[in-house]
Amino acid sequence: MGFLDHSTNNIILDAVLTDLGREALSRNDGSFSIFKFAFSDEEIDYSHIVNFGRTVGKEKIEKNTPILEATTLGSLGQKYRLRSFNNDNLTRLPTLSLLTSLLNDILSLSRSATSQTPASSTVQVQQKIVSAGVMDPDLSDFSYRITVDNLFLQLAGRVPDSVDDNNIAVYTVEADPEISSQNTTTVSLGVIARSVSDDLFQTYQNASSIVERIITISGINSGAFISFRVQIS
Repeated sequence: MGFLDHSTNNIILDAVLTDLGREALSRNDGSFSIFKFAFSDEEIDYSHIVNFGRTVGKEKIEKNTPILEATTLGSLGQKYRLRSFNNDNLTRLPTLSLLTSLLNDILSLSRSATSQTPASSTVQVQQKIVSAGVMDPDLSDFSYRITVDNLFLQLAGRVPDSVDDNNIAVYTVEADPEISSQNTTTVSLGVIARSVSDDLFQTYQNASSIVERIITISGINSGAFISFRVQIS
């Protein structure tokens, strides 16, 4: 859904269904229901506030920001969702960080394994909040949304919620059972390099004979997210 401003006093609302939404609607069995919505602000450049102050910066954002059209691709539709919290005294939001030590934030996997014993590695991500004592429980992420390239990667023991036309798979993964004294959580992922043909691998490899993909992890409640690279050699 996109708000299209045609430099008049009218705001035109451009709403479309994603590919997954159209698939659900096409079932025509009464199961399709819109029960929640979210706003996002990926086109906003907040540096205008820093450079020009709140009043002038807000005006520059309103007048100069190009508005993105609604897209039917769910993985690109909303990347930076806005969040609402009931705590009026909230001063800090949590972030996500890698607990697993990765060189330059790169996870390296080998495709030399057979399909019966695929190459895999475990990555652990931690929710953190700096200098805030105990975090508001409403911000605790008890589940996480994971996006991976389904051509070359998968999560161990997991079935994706959806896979779009660009082979981007979305998983929902529960947090680890332990909750810290700050109400923060962690999530552990088993990342597997799929067994693929030489032709497919060579089609996507770079000059160093490596296929590089991105894994993105976001907290369901907090909206915090982190990305890291995966290199398959």
